[in-house]
Amino acid sequence: MSDCNLNRCVNYTNLEEGIIMKKVYLCMSTDVIHGGHIKLINNAAKLGEVTVGVLTDTVVASYKRFPMLSYEERANIISNIKGVANVVPQTDLSYKENLLKYKPDYLVHGDDWINGLQKPIREEAIQVLSTYGGELKEFPYSGEKEYDMFEAGVRKQLSIPDLRRGRLKKLLGMKSTVTAIEAHNGLTGLIAENTQVVENGKAYQFDAMWVSSLCDSTAKGKPDIELVDMSSRMRTIDEIMEVTTKPIIFDGDTGGLIEHFVYNIKTFERMGISAIIIEDKVGLKKNSLFGNEVVQTQDTIEHFCEKIKAGKKALKTKDFMLIARIESLILEQGMDDALNRAFAYVEAGADGIMIHSRKSSPDEIFEFCDKFRAKDNITPLVVVPTSFNTVTEDEFARRNINIVIYANQLTRSAFPAMKETAEIILKNHRAKEADDVCMSFKDIIRLIPEE
Repeated sequence: MSDCNLNRCVNYTNLEEGIIMKKVYLCMSTDVIHGGHIKLINNAAKLGEVTVGVLTDTVVASYKRFPMLSYEERANIISNIKGVANVVPQTDLSYKENLLKYKPDYLVHGDDWINGLQKPIREEAIQVLSTYGGELKEFPYSGEKEYDMFEAGVRKQLSIPDLRRGRLKKLLGMKSTVTAIEAHNGLTGLIAENTQVVENGKAYQFDAMWVSSLCDSTAKGKPDIELVDMSSRMRTIDEIMEVTTKPIIFDGDTGGLIEHFVYNIKTFERMGISAIIIEDKVGLKKNSLFGNEVVQTQDTIEHFCEKIKAGKKALKTKDFMLIARIESLILEQGMDDALNRAFAYVEAGADGIMIHSRKSSPDEIFEFCDKFRAKDNITPLVVVPTSFNTVTEDEFARRNINIVIYANQLTRSAFPAMKETAEIILKNHRAKEADDVCMSFKDIIRLIPEE
């Protein structure tokens, strides 16, 4: 009889028929089961006893889209499909760990991974199979339009404000470090949504989008002094939300007057934004990276705490996060001031703390995080490594930093590229030479959805 569980999966012999069942392994991630999946399982079942590896929530969120259903729910659905003998977790996009653990006779997969992002995963799987005599069986990939429509329907669901809003908190519960990249219009939102790489058996993509006042202002040709009014910034958010599904973290500058802030934060929550970050400064906003080179005034702890309390009181859900940004290190007020403010802001109700620095060395950021974590190991910590940009995400994770925001790189890279293109056309008095630095129309069409 079959003896197959999460820790082992062995062949069995049917003594009456003299049939030795082969072990078959395939992997699935989906929370939308369609005919293509059933067909693949049926083909696998013809080869032997089927074990399905279900990608964990963290892997799915890093490789595809955020899963509508949890791992437990997806595993339960797949375990009840005819032909599936056992379900096990697969904790990487790479098959290596589970192939070596269960040593199936056959690995079953669609032929859609021969090229593209998963090609290195396929090559690794073939190599691992060869170490013990396993074999890869590939079947034609089911690419019917109906299946694409199912997926498009799920993405529409993910874009609904009530579903999108709480996704950042869920990601913080799933991943050691959540990454966000700036988006300042629909096109950059699509780049943030769809860009991914596969490296060493793992898939990487950005988890969230940062809607920066600097980048929003720059895209409109305006200075970053809160000149772009809130209604205009909300239109930017709406443009991004219309074509994306990922959570949005909003740069709220100082938050403005408390009386205005309580109304704005309710609007942000209703729109489906996941978090707002407000900085503890008052007066005319100046970019933090100027530090004391320009006149910047830090708010009092008492007044900023009142703003946090008022904002939290105005919220209607537990999904929305209000994160306090501390400018003490930027304004050279010292580590003690930064820490005192952090603990006071958390006490006032802040859902997270962003600590900022304009130094190229991360030393003061790391010092702050170590001292903060000595007293508070729960509140999420946020960093924006624009100046201390040599630090990797793994290093941030080791310091218990939860959110890393790449706050302006798309804007800073786009303008030099556009300037170069304009100069090439002027120098050559035609556009042909500029084609080498331009994206093809086919790539643009693939990036921008029709609906």
